[in-house]
Amino acid sequence: MSSSHGRQSTTSSAPEVNSPGGLLTIGELARRAGVTTSALRCYEELGLLAPPARISGQRRYPESAARLVAAILLYSDAGFTLAEQKTLLANQASTPGDRRELMRRKLVELDKQIAAAQAAREAILHGLHCPHDDITRCPNLNAGITARLAGETLSESHQRLHAQS
Repeated sequence: MSSSHGRQSTTSSAPEVNSPGGLLTIGELARRAGVTTSALRCYEELGLLAPPARISGQRRYPESAARLVAAILLYSDAGFTLAEQKTLLANQASTPGDRRELMRRKLVELDKQIAAAQAAREAILHGLHCPHDDITRCPNLNAGITARLAGETLSESHQRLHAQS
């Protein structure tokens, strides 16, 4: 499945519910939540979405399932993997400490990603404005290459370079 976890491009409003007892078919839930039916089956398989009732062999979801799918999408937008989401959703009825610890770990991970992206951005900006006609003669590039050969990430070498300035 793609990184968008089966999201559909949709501009339509929520469909009318034509199912018995206000239950949604898989297609209706998919349209309402803006995902594909295969994404719903995947969420079900992973235990994120409870197995629905079946009427004449067809899946029928309660209307509340749309909110749950929206929560899954929101967690995905925040960077949580489907496995992490399963833990978060399972912990809703459990201890808030477990949820907070997972969120703290995700925040540390995001901070590292942000630092790496910022270092990459600054390195590219330097490359755009580097006064050397031959970029291979740039001392900053060469320091970065040496640091990379020593096992440092761009973010680490960037921090060290700026600490020396």
